[in-house]
Amino acid sequence: MSGAEARGVSGVEARAQSKVIKPTQHMKKKLLLFSTLFMSFWLQAQEDYHGNCCPEPPAYVAGKTAQEIYKDIEKLSFLGSVLYLAAHPDDENTRLIAYLSNEVKAITAYLSLTRGDGGQNRIGSELRELLGVIRTQELLAARAIDGGKQYFSRANDFGYSKVPEETLRFWDREKVLADMVWVIRRFRPDIIINRFDHRTPGSTHGHHTASAMLSLEAFSLASDNSAFAEQLQYTAPHQADRLLLNISPWFYKDQAAFESADKSEFITLDVNAYYPAKGKSNAEMAAEARSQHRCQAMGTSPKRGKQMEYLEHIAGNKPKDKNNIFSGINTTWSRVKDGAPIADMIEKILADYHFEAPYKSLPALVQLYHEMDALQDCHWKRVKMEALKKILLQVANIHLVALSKEDTYVAGEVLDLTLEVLRRSSGGKFSAKLIGYTIFENFHKCETDFPYGNFQRIENKITIPKTLGYDNPYWLQGEATLGMYEVSDILLRGKPEAMPKLSVDVRLDFDG
Repeated sequence: MSGAEARGVSGVEARAQSKVIKPTQHMKKKLLLFSTLFMSFWLQAQEDYHGNCCPEPPAYVAGKTAQEIYKDIEKLSFLGSVLYLAAHPDDENTRLIAYLSNEVKAITAYLSLTRGDGGQNRIGSELRELLGVIRTQELLAARAIDGGKQYFSRANDFGYSKVPEETLRFWDREKVLADMVWVIRRFRPDIIINRFDHRTPGSTHGHHTASAMLSLEAFSLASDNSAFAEQLQYTAPHQADRLLLNISPWFYKDQAAFESADKSEFITLDVNAYYPAKGKSNAEMAAEARSQHRCQAMGTSPKRGKQMEYLEHIAGNKPKDKNNIFSGINTTWSRVKDGAPIADMIEKILADYHFEAPYKSLPALVQLYHEMDALQDCHWKRVKMEALKKILLQVANIHLVALSKEDTYVAGEVLDLTLEVLRRSSGGKFSAKLIGYTIFENFHKCETDFPYGNFQRIENKITIPKTLGYDNPYWLQGEATLGMYEVSDILLRGKPEAMPKLSVDVRLDFDG
């Protein structure tokens, strides 16, 4: 693939299970890593395969159907994003997140200020920090279904709090606010949606109201150069276009009061979409995502018929069209300098798409990548190029997985590494080559062609550096207080989990 670069994960059979307890001399030796290795793939020009890795851990990319790939290509045309914000795991509105991500095609994320450490556990004995680990994974499972991304702050769920003032006495107010500003500056949403109302202290959990109060502050502070200036060596100020409140029947005395309330000034969305590519409705997808909160006994059946969501304008620009959450916001490629021709290229790729042979789109997608790469650097260029890389992996239909013989390892041991490579698509005029792979910052050259149907196993013995740390949840590494976790590395803040200690970067070259 002359000059094209793609990074994603495909074919990995299992994710790592985070270890919570640091090993001691009296514990068993093998406590580290995992049997199916975490992998990231680079598809890029041969002369540039020593390029730097993306600092963000790539998401797992499962094999997709031709119709799902088509929908992903469609999503390249929509340049808009939404950040949903609340206090805990299970506070999020999966129905709205699923709708925005799949029907509107906006990049949508949920920022949960806590990991739910202070909640109940209906499926096991784990509480506090261990419960937070479980609920983190439940949120990631929910986002894998509804299509959203996931973020957190360092706030610790210390248990029920009656009022926000009490909550903010336990949380370090400035640190939580800094984390919220950090996520806004990094994710760069056009729209922020609060789950809870900042104007009604004492009417709900103190964490809930505090999340909304801090969100209103963060909405303005994220664009202020003088606010949390230490962040600006890694990111830039950002002003979201509008802040909205997701109206809930829980805000009213009862369902009847909600039904009779005047909603004429609210943004009104019917979110009962149906997705043929997935074979399910938005309500079904949302219920499946919500049901991932198993330790909270949140199993939910999908509702049928019309599903309305209401949003109140809180700050920023008011939308003129009350049935379009992005009204007045440019979500086309014209928001990127010289980006308008990109939209035409995407439209042609969609028009020429072969549902029985997606690989036929590979040359056009590679050309699209080149055109994006030539644009002036900006947020949306980077975001859409990352999405395009994952599409390229799907269209090329390459099976690539890294395996080890043991399920756990510790520093200093020898890792038996096996790479499995298979090109599963017989059509298309392109050649594929495994250039090599990087593990523990050492590049291992392969220069191996893999034509259609030629299954290859590449084996190597790798000594794990003695300086390599253990795979533990990053927020549990420092000294925590009742209200806050300590995370010294600013680049880890906000992330649901850190990059695994053991990962393999694979470089592929395509000529097509």
